[in-house]
This record gives sequence, C-alpha cells and structure tokens, in this order.
Amino acid sequence: MRHRVRKGKLGLKTQHRLSMLKNLATELFRHGRIITTDARAKELKRFSEKIITTAKKDSVHSRRIVDAKIKNREVLKYLFEHIAPSYVDRPGGYTRVIKLSYRRGDAAPLSAIELVGLDVPFKPVEDEASDLEKDQPEES
Repeated sequence: MRHRVRKGKLGLKTQHRLSMLKNLATELFRHGRIITTDARAKELKRFSEKIITTAKKDSVHSRRIVDAKIKNREVLKYLFEHIAPSYVDRPGGYTRVIKLSYRRGDAAPLSAIELVGLDVPFKPVEDEASDLEKDQPEES
C-alpha cells in the first residue's frame, strides 16, 4: 500500500526527473530565486530542503552526500560556506513557493521558489535591456 507516500513524478522517467531536480536546485542555490512551473516548484521544495538540512552539518560525509546532488563546485562551496550556516537555528522551511500567473502559450501555472530569510545577498539578475546596452558600441 502507498498510504502517505508522496512523490510527484512530473510525467518523467526517474533519471530525467532526478537530473532536472538537481539542475533546478543548483540554479536555486546560485540565484536565490527561480521561476518554474507550480508542480516542479513543489517537488523542488522537498528536494532542496533535504539538501540544506544535510549541508547544515558541515562534515566530509555530508559534503559527499550533497556533492552527489549538486555538481557545480562553486555552488557547492557557496552552499556550505554561506547558505547553510545562515539556517543553523532554523528547524526547517528554508524555501518559499509563491504562485504567479499562467505561462503564455500553454497556460501552465507558474510559481517562484526562493530561499527564505538569508543573511547573504545574491547577485541581482540584470535586465536583458541593460545587457544589450552594455554590448552596444558607443556612437561618436
């Protein structure tokens, strides 16, 4: 019986689902906030909170466990040095899912997932317009 056993399969095979969750978690820890579909955000919340709980205890064993899930070395280092220490006194609830509008095209419900109450500021994501202005040569 599968009573009280919940896992969103997201319509994907196991390897694809785990790979997608690892990539989403890496980007969440890198940027602090990402926008994705509602179902993915809910599954990412479960996945990333387990990673943060493991990372709170900084040991070789926990680093190896988290390294199996986060493949980017810079993000892994940032997680253990900045993100996890800011949650040491918090017993859980490290992420927040905020429902947004619907995606244009297929009307999939969108949600933003973000890390809650961090002491460490993240780099702000700049607008595409400001990036384009930087790339343009100045006219004389």
